[in-house]
Amino acid sequence: MDTQHQSVRDYIAARKRGDRAETERLKNEAIARFNTRTTDGTELRDMTEASMTVPFGGQ
Repeated sequence: MDTQHQSVRDYIAARKRGDRAETERLKNEAIARFNTRTTDGTELRDMTEASMTVPFGGQ
């Protein structure tokens, strides 16, 4: 998956490792940025796509 957001790349790496705490932290930080309008929503869109396409724990 191609993304311009480092947070999404980190999220994908955490999903592949099966690191639930890290994926949750990254998701919550992205939501907070969106809620304060410091991001345009593409970060959350990419993170959502990653959550649907990247197997958790490399399964």
